[in-house]
Amino acid sequence: MTTTTTQQTEVVLIGAGIMSATLGLLLKELQPDLKIQIYERLDMAAAESSDAWNNAGTGHAAFCELNYTPELEDGTIETKKALKITESFEVSRQFWSYLVEKNLLQNPENFIKAVPHLSFVWGDENVEYLRKRFEALQQFHLFKEMEYTEDINRVKEWAPLVMEGRKSKDKIAATSMKYGTDVNFGALTRSIFKHLETLEGVSLHFNHEVRKLKKKENLWRIKVTDLASGEKKRIFTPFVFIGAGGGSLLLLEKANIPEGEGYGGFPVSGQWLKCTNPEVIKKHDVKVYGKASVGAPPMSVPHIDTRMIDGEKALLFGPYAGFSTKFLKNGSYFDLIKSIELDNIKPMLGAGIKNIPLTKYLIEQVFQSSNDRMKALKEYVPSAKKQDWVLETAGQRVQVIKKDKEGNGVLEFGTEVVCAADGSLAVLLGASPGASTATSIMLELLTKCFPEKMKSTPWQEKLQKMIPSYGKSLNDHPELANQIRKKTNEVLKLKVE
Repeated sequence: MTTTTTQQTEVVLIGAGIMSATLGLLLKELQPDLKIQIYERLDMAAAESSDAWNNAGTGHAAFCELNYTPELEDGTIETKKALKITESFEVSRQFWSYLVEKNLLQNPENFIKAVPHLSFVWGDENVEYLRKRFEALQQFHLFKEMEYTEDINRVKEWAPLVMEGRKSKDKIAATSMKYGTDVNFGALTRSIFKHLETLEGVSLHFNHEVRKLKKKENLWRIKVTDLASGEKKRIFTPFVFIGAGGGSLLLLEKANIPEGEGYGGFPVSGQWLKCTNPEVIKKHDVKVYGKASVGAPPMSVPHIDTRMIDGEKALLFGPYAGFSTKFLKNGSYFDLIKSIELDNIKPMLGAGIKNIPLTKYLIEQVFQSSNDRMKALKEYVPSAKKQDWVLETAGQRVQVIKKDKEGNGVLEFGTEVVCAADGSLAVLLGASPGASTATSIMLELLTKCFPEKMKSTPWQEKLQKMIPSYGKSLNDHPELANQIRKKTNEVLKLKVE
């Protein structure tokens, strides 16, 4: 016979990924006496979207990701999203720097490395686009040190592996940004949780699955099952954050808040080609991003990516997109079906009809042969040999579908926070560039859910210490931006050349 225990706490975080880790630590820094319970379905932290093998690890700063700077119908380049992401990543760097300075995190080299970010294209049309993109971004201080070239020899200096054996007569172009980074979000997340577990009032529970949650007067009643013992728990709390990656949508639906109506999800899976030849791995020390295929989701932007994972250098190419009805890598094939409800059927069908090119693209990706995947790799690594690469499964993402003003569905690429009107519940949906911008996303969440405390003098003073640029745009304050970049590079041991 299983027992049921009842507990009360001030904050519940569901999911042990980078978002819950960031929010938990921000809250404990702002209010040290806060009591926090964290529940994770798996047996370790950061095993899903935050794991190094399951995400791009690029330290998304919009330096090289071309999907953040689309070309508009009039031929101009949209820069708004790129600038926002760049500013957001600078906020993350400041927070991580603060944690290292205060010795709350040790050995930053275990989770962040300086790695130049390159964009690389070929063909007259793409070269013209990259040139216009470079010129558009030059108006912003945070992109001032970006370099542009159409010189083959210069590209060879930046990315020799990409040019090795290249015989195409197509015109090429590339941009390079020295402030790029590689981030192991799995290692970072686990380090934050390791620190959180040492703090009074924080409890982290693995192998615990949240089955139900319901608002009862001023408290949320959460039903949790200990998967190891079968014990049932009822947790009462005034505030819940759901940061369960692809699993967040199903929990949002169980919460049954009006703000969550109409939301649906479209799952996209991924795979990498991983290099197994140490000699090839040595030749590449940058991250090179290209242009996505027509209809491809943003997570499928092709890149040849140098990574540091668990102390070893790795080289990945991809991701190759695919389709699965799972919402998590360790999820159920019934996740998609279970997510369909009366309020989101119309938006989901509408989004499907509007995104037929995406559906076609995913079907093509699913049926790709190993030769097809090698052909795609050879566009970026012409000298690639099949025996040097193996296929690995990457993470699972759920793209957000929500209602527009007419009640039809819109497929959103990016992250979205859904908050209850009273601020008692917040849910993070979506994917890239999520992890890289986690600090900014959680600060916005705190502003929505704890508005009075965020305005209070103690919290404001603490936020200024943690994030020196808090409340300011670094792009509008060049001198401050230079000072902060210099300091965070020193503290995080980033050797920028």
